[in-house]
Amino acid sequence: MNFPDYRPRRLRRNATLRRMVRETHLRVDDLIYPMFSAFGTNIKKEISSMPGIYQQSIEHIVAEAKEVRDLGIPAVILFGIPEAKDAVGSDAYSDSGIIQNTIRAIKAEIPGLLVITDVCLCEYTDHGHCGVIKDGDVDNDATLELLAKEALSHVQAGADIVAPSDMMDGRIAAIRMILDENGFDPVPIMSYAVKYASSYYGPFREAAESTPGFGDRRSYQMDPANRLEALREAAQDVAEAADFLMVKPALAYLDLLRELKDNFDLPLVAYNVSGEYSMVKAAAEKGWIDGDGVMMETLLGMKRAGADLIITYHAKEAARLLAR
Repeated sequence: MNFPDYRPRRLRRNATLRRMVRETHLRVDDLIYPMFSAFGTNIKKEISSMPGIYQQSIEHIVAEAKEVRDLGIPAVILFGIPEAKDAVGSDAYSDSGIIQNTIRAIKAEIPGLLVITDVCLCEYTDHGHCGVIKDGDVDNDATLELLAKEALSHVQAGADIVAPSDMMDGRIAAIRMILDENGFDPVPIMSYAVKYASSYYGPFREAAESTPGFGDRRSYQMDPANRLEALREAAQDVAEAADFLMVKPALAYLDLLRELKDNFDLPLVAYNVSGEYSMVKAAAEKGWIDGDGVMMETLLGMKRAGADLIITYHAKEAARLLAR
């Protein structure tokens, strides 16, 4: 295998050879598209830090969901901007909440599109934290009850998968229990198993209007310095009957994607988060990078690191390029 007997360039000589020996493949079936559903009508407001991504009222959400379906993307994940917020995020688990109504509207018009829902309270609380506040911090166990109610309400409205992103201890077990008790044992849970307290979330907080009113989320989201903790978090979610594991963010945590892929056999999801998306868009707008090329290389890198699925705001753009 020494030069000159082995020449790796032989297999790079032309596009057909390179395609035949390619080790990693990105497919449209790997993509999940995030959407922000806003209370009201005739709303389509572009997020200033996320070009091409919008807060939209339900009729526009349905129209874009049809476009997503037509591009071959199999699933969307929904985030909600409610009419009103309160201390316990009541709209999150209301039968007439923004997400519950959005699910019904999508399912009525596009029944074959898979609907995943983010299960958290931060978008619905007036303080912007992911649960019930007690003594200045989120009360873990009091929050579990509300998260379970939220997940159940989503599934009752027609959600295909629920995805808890709150990072409370024990939330997978609490959600699994309430779904099973109500006859929804076939519904999978996509766990945000490894979710770091990251600076990459800034544009999302504008999009979801979920910036904390005080403090930060470091008492429940993970320390970016920790690797072994990620394995413990994932193992606990597996023990509590999660059906998917997720790493969020993805780009700065590709090593964690590989760790989880090597240690667990559940489908693995990478969340290509808002900051990652916005950096590509901003640099491309300046002419500093080839936006499409960097986008596709980044998504392929997440697949190579071990992701089976990728939640990405680039999903529609990527799907169009993959169809060429």
